[in-house]
Amino acid sequence: MFKKILIANRSEIAVRVIRACKELGIRTVAVYSDIDKESMHVKMADESVCIGPASPEQSYLNLPAILTAAELTDAVAIHPGYGFLSENTQFAEACATSGIVFIGPTPENMRLGGDKAKARQIMKKKGVPVVPGSDGPVESVSAAAKVARKIGYPVMLKASMGGGGRGMKIVNAEGELEEAFLIAQREALTSFGSSELYLEKYIHGIRHIEVQILADSKGEVAHLGERECSIQRRHQKIIEESPAVIPERLRKKVGDYAVKAAKAIRYKNIGTVEFILSPEDEIYFMEFNTRIQVEHPITEAVMGVDLVKEQILVSAGHPLRFKRIYKPRGAAIECRINAEDPEKFIPSPGKIELFTLPGGPGIRVDTAAYAGWNVPPQYDSLIAKLIAHGADRQEAITRMRRALDEFQIEGIKTTIPFHKRVLADKNFLEGKIDTGFIERLNAAEPALK
Repeated sequence: MFKKILIANRSEIAVRVIRACKELGIRTVAVYSDIDKESMHVKMADESVCIGPASPEQSYLNLPAILTAAELTDAVAIHPGYGFLSENTQFAEACATSGIVFIGPTPENMRLGGDKAKARQIMKKKGVPVVPGSDGPVESVSAAAKVARKIGYPVMLKASMGGGGRGMKIVNAEGELEEAFLIAQREALTSFGSSELYLEKYIHGIRHIEVQILADSKGEVAHLGERECSIQRRHQKIIEESPAVIPERLRKKVGDYAVKAAKAIRYKNIGTVEFILSPEDEIYFMEFNTRIQVEHPITEAVMGVDLVKEQILVSAGHPLRFKRIYKPRGAAIECRINAEDPEKFIPSPGKIELFTLPGGPGIRVDTAAYAGWNVPPQYDSLIAKLIAHGADRQEAITRMRRALDEFQIEGIKTTIPFHKRVLADKNFLEGKIDTGFIERLNAAEPALK
């Protein structure tokens, strides 16, 4: 087992990893920017190293500073959490060169997961269904037009190396294609350093279903159920739940596809295979996320598995302990509590004056926030993940609504009022959801009281 792990991240995910390490008897090293000196993850770790100014480029994305911190503290492994360097191939390779274990998938896994156009090609060859579209990148407007005419409009342009809605454009007719292509190229180049695009048929009314997988170095792969991630704003997830509200036949099918997809790229470590579910119940591969996800706690709740501990064990060379498909125990929901204006969804950084956590049966809060802490404007606005687990979906929803009422935060604006609004909606309660849910909700009730 590793003697000491450096966590190359901050806030609640760093705290989450530190707690898993403590249970495994592993010492931890926190890294922090100068603005994060009083952060909870710094206080909880056995050691801490300042790696630069507040700017992510000068601190949490500063590869030499992080590797130097690992060397100075004799850390034998680095856990990247999610975001920042978690899917950075260069960082994973630099760790290997330095003799440090990167707790995550192999660089090759990351390259394939990051290159969505290439991943589509591999999945198609291995019998995992993909959305109709280009066989690889489209090099020009004319090439994109040729594919679009073949599959029919509307279509969607996507950045090959992208995610999070950047470098993504919906095109309803050929007259819109050239402008959309050039805009998507610029966004992709700015956001991901590559202007490469691919093209897919745009399917309206889809649901976003993802499957949690865990794989060891011996080729054993287990899937630990699926999550429903359709409640999204600008392609960013806001509320997730597990299991998804889908028929059992689809649940088995999407799980089988996820295992096949993982084996197709010889995947190792923890990861997520993401799918589109059409209104006609057709399942299509969307992408690989080669890291632990923000929403992993709901899988932990329903499967009774500590995913971070399992990830560390697999990275240390231990064989997979889960060689069968687990069945969910009840249902769980996660609300992402962001420091944002709940009407405009713009960041609301500042000092937290009051921070009272909810509790009671089935409630978990993953956070690094506390009263008196200043939420910095330089980083992601996520300040807490609220998870409710119940015997079934209805009990999970009831517990979540209670917990949202108990969760008191003052000094900054948060998305708690928005979550309450969603969980009171009739369509949500009936499981009638897709990725256009929030648009329809805002159209029906534009004013948030």
